[in-house]
Amino acid sequence: MLANFQLNEGDAVSWLRTLPAASANLVITDPPYESLEKHRAIGTTTRLKVSKGSSNEWFRIFPNSRFKELFREVHRVLEKNTHFYLFCDPETAFIAKPIAESVGFKFWKPLVWDKRAIGMGYHYRSRYEFILFFEKGKRKLHDLGISDILEAKRIRGGYPTEKPVEISDVLVRQSTLPGEVVLDPFMGSGSAGVAAVRNGRHFKGNDIAEIAVRLSRDRLIAASGKEHKMLSSSTEPPPAEDSQLRLAGVTERARASA
Repeated sequence: MLANFQLNEGDAVSWLRTLPAASANLVITDPPYESLEKHRAIGTTTRLKVSKGSSNEWFRIFPNSRFKELFREVHRVLEKNTHFYLFCDPETAFIAKPIAESVGFKFWKPLVWDKRAIGMGYHYRSRYEFILFFEKGKRKLHDLGISDILEAKRIRGGYPTEKPVEISDVLVRQSTLPGEVVLDPFMGSGSAGVAAVRNGRHFKGNDIAEIAVRLSRDRLIAASGKEHKMLSSSTEPPPAEDSQLRLAGVTERARASA
């Protein structure tokens, strides 16, 4: 099965509105949720260490006030009998769940990503993140023996909020068949896309940050291999003079092929 991918640089909701209704079989995504700024301000995360308020060179915060329009578009582009996975922290989970339900999703439960190491903080330092599990229609998981706690060591020194490919790999295999389409409107460095193409699924990804699109493009080319085809990309490879970006791209490609 040949796996193709398409990448876009732009606003997540605007991009989703360009896609046909019922054109995707799975959405996996990790928005830069609003509470990240609060964690940064009190020193309980390093993921925004280069930022100043909401203006940072890595990504822009997606406000909670836009969740309804986001979830409405996610619901529209998904076919019937499909799944939607949303990475978030516990605070955002309480906000996102009722909004997603209001646009038509059925909420099953939060999955837990156990990072196998504690992070920063003061009150019981966190070593996990939620993945909210939603359904449109009714679709059976492929393996009913998979636990609701998914373990994978957190990535240090990578792209901000980067997720391990092995976590997305479980979600892709549980909720899609080869040849189906996986979307990620906030793809970051493309971990969900790598999991998709490695498993013979097609991937469509978007991010508002140019560096994210470039890194994702490199990783997906490496993950696809010569037998796969890249449909299109909104950007060209990183310029040679940008040594920081070039180094980051090499790190991502090495990790993707590991």
